[in-house]
Amino acid sequence: MPKIVDAAVRRQEVVEAVFRIIAADGLERASLREVADEAGLAVGSVRHYFASSDELLAHSFGVVVDRINARLDVAREDLIQLAPGTAGHSEGVLTLLGQFLPLDEERAVDACVWMAFKNAARIRPFLAAEADRSHRAVAAVVGWLIMELRAPGELDDDGHQFLVTEAERLLATLDGLTMHALLQPEWMTAEMCRDVLASHLLSLGESQTGH
Repeated sequence: MPKIVDAAVRRQEVVEAVFRIIAADGLERASLREVADEAGLAVGSVRHYFASSDELLAHSFGVVVDRINARLDVAREDLIQLAPGTAGHSEGVLTLLGQFLPLDEERAVDACVWMAFKNAARIRPFLAAEADRSHRAVAAVVGWLIMELRAPGELDDDGHQFLVTEAERLLATLDGLTMHALLQPEWMTAEMCRDVLASHLLSLGESQTGH
Protein backbone atom coordinates (compact mmCIF):
# COMPACT_ATOMS: atom_id res chain seq x y z
CA MET A 1 0.00 0.00 0.00
CA PRO A 2 1.54 3.37 -1.00
CA LYS A 3 2.59 5.69 1.78
CA ILE A 4 0.28 8.66 2.24
CA VAL A 5 2.23 11.92 2.45
CA ASP A 6 0.76 14.95 4.20
CA ALA A 7 1.31 17.76 1.68
CA ALA A 8 1.46 20.50 4.33
CA VAL A 9 4.05 18.58 6.33
CA ARG A 10 6.16 17.86 3.25
CA ARG A 11 6.04 21.50 2.14
CA GLN A 12 7.16 22.56 5.60
CA GLU A 13 10.04 20.06 5.49
CA VAL A 14 11.16 21.60 2.20
CA VAL A 15 10.94 25.12 3.66
CA GLU A 16 12.98 24.07 6.70
CA ALA A 17 15.62 22.77 4.29
CA VAL A 18 15.66 26.19 2.62
CA PHE A 19 16.17 27.82 6.01
CA ARG A 20 19.06 25.52 6.90
CA ILE A 21 20.81 26.21 3.59
CA ILE A 22 20.41 29.99 3.90
CA ALA A 23 21.61 29.98 7.51
CA ALA A 24 24.66 27.89 6.64
CA ASP A 25 25.65 29.04 3.15
CA GLY A 26 23.45 31.93 2.04
CA LEU A 27 20.52 32.41 -0.29
CA GLU A 28 22.50 31.81 -3.48
CA ARG A 29 22.81 28.09 -2.72
CA ALA A 30 19.06 27.62 -2.22
CA SER A 31 18.36 26.08 -5.65
CA LEU A 32 15.75 23.37 -6.14
CA ARG A 33 18.46 20.73 -6.44
CA GLU A 34 20.32 21.84 -3.32
CA VAL A 35 17.08 22.08 -1.35
CA ALA A 36 16.01 18.64 -2.52
CA ASP A 37 19.34 17.17 -1.41
CA GLU A 38 19.10 18.92 1.96
CA ALA A 39 15.55 17.63 2.47
CA GLY A 40 16.48 14.10 1.37
CA LEU A 41 14.11 14.23 -1.59
CA ALA A 42 14.30 13.91 -5.35
CA VAL A 43 14.08 17.17 -7.31
CA GLY A 44 10.87 15.89 -8.89
CA SER A 45 9.33 15.52 -5.42
CA VAL A 46 10.14 19.14 -4.59
CA ARG A 47 8.69 20.26 -7.94
CA HIS A 48 5.48 18.46 -7.01
CA TYR A 49 4.99 21.09 -4.28
CA PHE A 50 6.82 24.07 -5.80
CA ALA A 51 6.87 24.57 -9.56
CA SER A 52 9.98 26.73 -9.55
CA SER A 53 12.79 28.00 -7.38
CA ASP A 54 11.16 31.44 -7.35
CA GLU A 55 7.90 29.99 -6.04
CA LEU A 56 9.75 28.05 -3.34
CA LEU A 57 11.75 31.08 -2.19
CA ALA A 58 8.74 33.41 -2.15
CA HIS A 59 6.79 30.86 -0.12
CA SER A 60 9.72 30.40 2.28
CA PHE A 61 9.98 34.18 2.75
CA GLY A 62 6.30 34.25 3.64
CA VAL A 63 6.76 31.45 6.17
CA VAL A 64 9.53 33.24 8.05
CA VAL A 65 7.53 36.48 8.06
CA ASP A 66 4.55 34.58 9.50
CA ARG A 67 6.72 32.95 12.16
CA ILE A 68 8.13 36.25 13.34
CA ASN A 69 4.70 37.90 13.26
CA ALA A 70 3.22 35.07 15.31
CA ARG A 71 5.83 35.57 18.04
CA LEU A 72 5.23 39.31 17.97
CA ASP A 73 1.47 38.81 18.33
CA VAL A 74 1.93 36.62 21.40
CA ALA A 75 4.40 39.05 23.00
CA ARG A 76 2.14 42.03 22.27
CA GLU A 77 -0.89 40.32 23.80
CA ASP A 78 1.17 39.56 26.91
CA LEU A 79 2.37 43.17 27.09
CA ILE A 80 -1.17 44.55 26.86
CA GLN A 81 -2.00 42.72 30.09
CA LEU A 82 0.77 44.52 32.03
CA ALA A 83 0.43 47.89 33.75
CA PRO A 84 2.55 50.64 32.15
CA GLY A 85 5.34 51.98 34.33
CA THR A 86 5.88 48.72 36.17
CA ALA A 87 8.96 46.50 36.07
CA GLY A 88 6.85 43.79 34.46
CA HIS A 89 5.79 46.14 31.68
CA SER A 90 9.40 47.16 31.00
CA GLU A 91 10.37 43.50 30.80
CA GLY A 92 7.43 42.88 28.49
CA VAL A 93 8.63 45.63 26.15
CA LEU A 94 12.08 44.04 26.00
CA THR A 95 10.50 40.63 25.39
CA LEU A 96 8.42 42.05 22.53
CA LEU A 97 11.40 43.72 20.87
CA GLY A 98 13.49 40.61 21.46
CA GLN A 99 11.28 38.69 19.03
CA PHE A 100 13.06 40.54 16.22
CA LEU A 101 16.53 39.55 17.41
CA PRO A 102 18.66 36.36 17.19
CA LEU A 103 18.57 35.72 20.94
CA ASP A 104 18.34 31.92 20.65
CA GLU A 105 18.86 29.30 17.95
CA GLU A 106 15.35 29.47 16.50
CA ARG A 107 15.29 33.25 16.33
CA ALA A 108 18.85 33.31 14.98
CA VAL A 109 17.86 31.12 12.02
CA ASP A 110 14.72 33.16 11.40
CA ALA A 111 16.64 36.45 11.62
CA CYS A 112 19.33 35.21 9.24
CA VAL A 113 16.74 34.00 6.73
CA TRP A 114 14.63 37.14 7.10
CA MET A 115 17.59 39.47 6.53
CA ALA A 116 18.76 37.43 3.54
CA PHE A 117 15.34 37.60 1.89
CA LYS A 118 14.91 41.32 2.63
CA ASN A 119 18.26 42.05 1.02
CA ALA A 120 17.54 39.82 -1.99
CA ALA A 121 14.19 41.55 -2.56
CA ARG A 122 16.13 44.58 -3.85
CA ILE A 123 17.08 42.69 -6.99
CA ARG A 124 14.55 39.83 -7.11
CA PRO A 125 11.12 41.31 -7.91
CA PHE A 126 9.27 38.10 -7.04
CA LEU A 127 10.23 38.68 -3.38
CA ALA A 128 9.01 42.29 -3.32
CA ALA A 129 5.46 41.56 -2.14
CA GLU A 130 6.64 39.61 0.90
CA ALA A 131 9.31 42.22 1.64
CA ASP A 132 6.64 44.90 1.67
CA ARG A 133 4.35 42.80 3.89
CA SER A 134 7.24 42.15 6.25
CA HIS A 135 8.12 45.83 6.52
CA ARG A 136 4.53 46.90 7.09
CA ALA A 137 3.99 44.28 9.80
CA VAL A 138 7.16 45.23 11.66
CA ALA A 139 6.52 48.96 11.29
CA ALA A 140 2.99 48.49 12.65
CA VAL A 141 4.29 46.77 15.79
CA VAL A 142 7.02 49.34 16.36
CA GLY A 143 4.63 52.24 15.73
CA TRP A 144 2.14 50.75 18.18
CA LEU A 145 4.87 50.37 20.79
CA ILE A 146 6.02 53.99 20.41
CA MET A 147 2.40 55.06 20.89
CA GLU A 148 2.18 52.92 24.03
CA LEU A 149 5.36 54.41 25.47
CA ARG A 150 4.64 58.04 24.60
CA ALA A 151 4.28 60.65 27.30
CA PRO A 152 0.77 62.08 27.89
CA GLY A 153 -0.07 64.60 25.17
CA GLU A 154 3.07 63.70 23.24
CA LEU A 155 1.29 63.39 19.91
CA ASP A 156 -0.19 66.89 20.00
CA ASP A 157 0.93 69.44 17.40
CA ASP A 158 3.88 67.90 15.51
CA GLY A 159 3.56 64.60 17.33
CA HIS A 160 3.12 62.67 14.07
CA GLN A 161 6.66 63.55 13.06
CA PHE A 162 7.86 62.47 16.49
CA LEU A 163 6.14 59.10 16.04
CA VAL A 164 7.65 58.55 12.60
CA THR A 165 11.14 59.61 13.72
CA GLU A 166 11.17 57.45 16.85
CA ALA A 167 9.72 54.45 15.01
CA GLU A 168 12.44 54.69 12.37
CA ARG A 169 15.10 55.14 15.06
CA LEU A 170 13.92 52.00 16.83
CA LEU A 171 13.69 50.04 13.56
CA ALA A 172 17.27 51.08 12.73
CA THR A 173 18.41 49.95 16.17
CA LEU A 174 16.73 46.57 15.76
CA ASP A 175 18.19 46.06 12.28
CA GLY A 176 21.66 47.04 13.51
CA LEU A 177 21.49 44.75 16.53
CA THR A 178 20.31 41.87 14.37
CA MET A 179 23.17 42.31 11.94
CA HIS A 180 25.78 42.67 14.69
CA ALA A 181 24.44 39.66 16.58
CA LEU A 182 24.51 37.51 13.43
CA LEU A 183 28.00 38.60 12.37
CA GLN A 184 29.62 38.94 15.81
CA PRO A 185 27.74 36.60 18.17
CA GLU A 186 30.69 36.30 20.56
CA TRP A 187 30.51 40.05 21.24
CA MET A 188 26.88 40.94 20.60
CA THR A 189 25.36 38.40 22.95
CA ALA A 190 21.71 38.15 23.96
CA GLU A 191 22.56 40.03 27.17
CA MET A 192 24.30 42.80 25.22
CA CYS A 193 21.33 43.09 22.86
CA ARG A 194 18.96 43.50 25.79
CA ASP A 195 21.26 46.10 27.38
CA VAL A 196 21.33 48.13 24.16
CA LEU A 197 17.55 47.92 23.82
CA ALA A 198 17.07 49.00 27.44
CA SER A 199 19.38 51.95 26.85
CA HIS A 200 17.46 52.88 23.71
CA LEU A 201 14.16 52.82 25.58
CA LEU A 202 15.63 55.16 28.20
CA SER A 203 16.71 57.54 25.45
CA LEU A 204 13.17 57.43 24.07
CA GLY A 205 11.93 58.75 27.39
CA GLU A 206 14.56 61.48 27.29
CA SER A 207 13.59 62.50 23.74
CA GLN A 208 9.96 62.79 24.87
CA THR A 209 10.98 65.08 27.71
CA GLY A 210 13.00 67.32 25.44
CA HIS A 211 10.56 67.25 22.50
